[in-house]
Amino acid sequence: QVQAVESGGGLVQAGGSLRLSCAASGRTSSLYGMGWFRQAPGKEREFVAAIKWNGGSTYYADSVKGRFAISRDSAKNAVYLQMNSLKPEDTAVYYCAVARRWGVLIIATDYDYWGQGTQVTVSS
Repeated sequence: QVQAVESGGGLVQAGGSLRLSCAASGRTSSLYGMGWFRQAPGKEREFVAAIKWNGGSTYYADSVKGRFAISRDSAKNAVYLQMNSLKPEDTAVYYCAVARRWGVLIIATDYDYWGQGTQVTVSS
């Protein structure tokens, strides 16, 4: 089993920044990748960003490219999401996800474990 715990959410004004963190613990050997998804009220969960553990390749949803940056700390089994130029439409619960097997990392079914989520609210 792997546990993923997010932190760093909160309330910010439009144009501001937040940094989300996610720490994975448990059976973290052979991680394939980690990612972030979000779910706004009344909407489906959507992909935000992902990073491969070996090599560090990154992937982003078009809606966040150029504003968000994902990074990892392999020694800590942690992944971070730096969110800049935040917009009200970025308001959602953000979930960290852990993949232990091969996948494209941009769809939810590629992930094996999920965190509880952290709320991000962007006011206009």
